[in-house]
Amino acid sequence: MNHHEQFPGASRPVEACIVGTGGFGRSFLAQGLRVPLMNVRIAVDVDSATAAAALKSVGVENVAECQNREEASRFWADGLTIAAGNLSHVLHLPFDVLVEATGHPEAGARHAKLAIEAGKHLALVSKEVDSVVGPGLARMATQTVVTPVDGDQPSLLIGLITWAEVLGFEIVCAGKSSEYDFVFDPVTETLTSNGVSIDAVGFADHLHLGERDVAELSGARSRAAASLPQRAVPDLCELAVVSHSVDLVPDRPDLHCPITRISEVPTFFSTRDDGGLLDGERRMDVFHCLRLPGEISFAGGVFIVIRCRDTASWELLAEKGHIISRSGATAMIYLPRHLLGLEAATSVLDAGLNGVSSGSRHPIPRFDLVAVADVDLSPGTLLRATGHHHSIDNVSSALIPARPLEADQPAPFYLVADRRLVRPVKAGSAIRLHDIAAEDSHLLDLRRRQDALFFGGAGSAREHEPGERHGSGLAGSQPITAG
Repeated sequence: MNHHEQFPGASRPVEACIVGTGGFGRSFLAQGLRVPLMNVRIAVDVDSATAAAALKSVGVENVAECQNREEASRFWADGLTIAAGNLSHVLHLPFDVLVEATGHPEAGARHAKLAIEAGKHLALVSKEVDSVVGPGLARMATQTVVTPVDGDQPSLLIGLITWAEVLGFEIVCAGKSSEYDFVFDPVTETLTSNGVSIDAVGFADHLHLGERDVAELSGARSRAAASLPQRAVPDLCELAVVSHSVDLVPDRPDLHCPITRISEVPTFFSTRDDGGLLDGERRMDVFHCLRLPGEISFAGGVFIVIRCRDTASWELLAEKGHIISRSGATAMIYLPRHLLGLEAATSVLDAGLNGVSSGSRHPIPRFDLVAVADVDLSPGTLLRATGHHHSIDNVSSALIPARPLEADQPAPFYLVADRRLVRPVKAGSAIRLHDIAAEDSHLLDLRRRQDALFFGGAGSAREHEPGERHGSGLAGSQPITAG
C-alpha cells in the first residue's frame, strides 16, 4: 500500500489535541513536529506547567499556558502552541482530533465523553477506558470517529488480522509479545526481565524446543522463572480491546503466556492436534520473548499464526526464512515493532481526513477484562492502580465473555481501579460491582450506557456470543468464582 495515496487531496493539516503528555503523549508531540499533514498545537495535562514542559522538551517554541477559555482563544488566534491544565479550557478550539493518552480510567472516560459531545474525533490511546467502554463510545460518536491508534499493539494487531482475513488465511492464533523480554545469560546462568535478574541454574536445559512436548517445556520454563511476573494486566487489556474489532477468543481466561523463543511461536500457538497448546483455532494470546544476550527482540510486536494450506508454497517460504512450526502445519507472520506516539499519526489522519477508524467501523463488546483477587481482601481496602502498568497489588485479571454489568457480576478491572472495597472478597474470586464504592464513576455511567446500547433487547447490534462463529471459544478455560 502506498501511504501517500491514503490521504489524497487534503486541503489543510489535521489539527490534533493531545491529553496526557507522559511517554506516549510526549512521543506523539515529538513526531507531530515532523508530520506534514498534522499539527499538534494543544497539549493538556494535570496542570498547564506540566503540559508546557512536555512541549518545550521536544523543541516547541512559543508555548503559552492558558488558564481559561478566553486565553485559549486569544493564544490560538495569535498562532501560539497552547498548554492547558483543563480540557474544558481548549475544547471549543477548532481542532479535529482529540488524542486521549492519560491512561487514567476516570479522567479518560470524562475526556472521551467531552470530546464526542463537542463533535471531535477521538483517538483513544487509553486502553484502560477502551477495554471497558470503547464500543459504547464508538456508538455514541454518530458524527465522528472513535479509533485505536497505530503505535500501540491493539491497532497494529487488528491491522495484521484483517490483512490476513482479506487474503483468506486461516488464523489459528493472534497476539503480541509482552513488553519485556526474558533474557537468559548462559555464562552467569541468570534470567533477566524488566531489569530484574534471578538465578536460573539449569535453565540451559530448557532453552531449545527440539522434540520436547510443548506443554511440558512451557511448564518447565514457567517454573524456572516463577519469581518473575508472567502475567501483566496491560497485555490482557490490549487483547480485550482487539476483541472489540475482531472475532477471536482467549483459549483460557488468563491466557497461556508461555516463555517462548521467536522461532517457536507457531509451534506453541498451534492446536493440541498439531502439537501446540491451544484447544481450538482463532485464539488470542501473549508470549514472553525468550532470547540470549545480543539476540534480536520481538520488541513488543504483534503476530498471527496461520494454517499452511499449500505445502509447496510454505516450503519455499521456509527456505526464505519464514518461521514455520515444527509440524509444518502453521506459520507465523509478525510485526516486531510498536512505536508508541511516533506512529500514531496514521490513525489520527485516517480519522481526521477519511473519517475512518483503525479498528472496526462497528466495534462490539465481546470480552471483558475483569479483576480477580489473588488473596483474601477485606472491606476498606483501596484498590490503588500504580506504576507504568497501572497494576493493583494482590489483584490479577482475566478475560470473560462480555455481558451486562449487574451488581453481582464481575466488574471490569479498570472500573475497580482506585476504588475502595465495601465487601470482603475471597482469593480466587472476581471482584463484583457491588464489592466496590463506585457511585461517582464517569466510567460506570458510560458502561451502563454501553450495556443499554448493546444488551438492551431486540435490535441489539450484538451479532453473536463470543466464539459462536468459530466454536465454543472458551475450551479449557479456568473457572472464576463469583465470590
